[in-house]
Amino acid sequence: MSRDHDLPDTPGRRTVLKGAALAAGALAVTPGLAQAAPAPATAPKPHPEKRPEAAPYANPLVLQRADPHITRHTDGRYYFTATVPEYDRIVLRRARTLNGLSTAAESVIWRAHASGPMSAHIWAPELHRIGGKWYIYFASAPAEDVWAIRIWVLENANPDPFKGTWVERGQIKTAWETFSLDATTFQHRGTRYLVWAQHEPGMDNNTALWISEMANPWTLTGPQVRLSTPEYDWECVGYKVNEGPYVLRRNGRIFLTYSASATDWHYCVGLLTADDHADLLDARSWTKSPVPVFTSDDTTRQYGPGHNCFTVAEDGRTDVLVYHARQYKEITGDPLHDPNRHTRIQKLGWKPDGTPDFGVPVADTVREGA
Repeated sequence: MSRDHDLPDTPGRRTVLKGAALAAGALAVTPGLAQAAPAPATAPKPHPEKRPEAAPYANPLVLQRADPHITRHTDGRYYFTATVPEYDRIVLRRARTLNGLSTAAESVIWRAHASGPMSAHIWAPELHRIGGKWYIYFASAPAEDVWAIRIWVLENANPDPFKGTWVERGQIKTAWETFSLDATTFQHRGTRYLVWAQHEPGMDNNTALWISEMANPWTLTGPQVRLSTPEYDWECVGYKVNEGPYVLRRNGRIFLTYSASATDWHYCVGLLTADDHADLLDARSWTKSPVPVFTSDDTTRQYGPGHNCFTVAEDGRTDVLVYHARQYKEITGDPLHDPNRHTRIQKLGWKPDGTPDFGVPVADTVREGA
């Protein structure tokens, strides 16, 4: 995605097998009068005007919201959606600042059906602005077969996504009718792509990452190319998972993050990289990091960071990493039933070679229960 991020234009969860002063002396003020003070002969040169610093980010930003997606729209506001622990609805918030999302009113813009293919496991919604309309990509399954998870699309033609009607555009049809989820979309050099996670029949994994061109926001066209499959030990803890992809374009390269392993404290973020001019549908264009780029941290006490996206800070330039994590390592029972994956944000750094520096998940700044 561009720096404007959508400006104009599991089974890590479960398996298919179920299993971001004035210089001193510059001004003298008297009541009703402001005038320049004579500068001493040895006066230092005034410092260039400094841009005011943004307030530190509040973390956790939003409690019990996993798989977060934040996009900054042309109206200057941030729009937030995420998985709710009941897995039964899609919610939306907006605010003028990133911190403002913490207390912003939350609206339910769509609810799961009582039965049928959009009635269970409502997971990982993403909100995108495409061709003057709003789209939400999400995963769901039939209540009658809760692991038959597929990718679905909602469309809203109203300029305000809190208004108008969300039309169900249906399922994104892929090459196979198998476990598939975590779709994200981006446009590059005039072509729109979808990247998603899916189980490939006959493969000894839960999900791999796939890419395809799109004919429209709910239809794939052309070849569907596998970009990554779980192969390193850190991608195969609990489950063999590559999921939750997201794209960031910077410094002449395309960075594709994804999440790996089970959704407990082993959950972590991996990275694929391609040249900006490469053929994105050629798997050989992508280089995979042999080590995870973002992992649990005992010092800051943040565990299972993953399913990230990126947005931009209020200054319009600083990249911000958005993700979820838990505040403890030990989980009783199935991690899917533990609701405390909280949305978190922190500044994304950059290394001298132009690659992203994720650092570690930062410590809490908000007291629990505050």
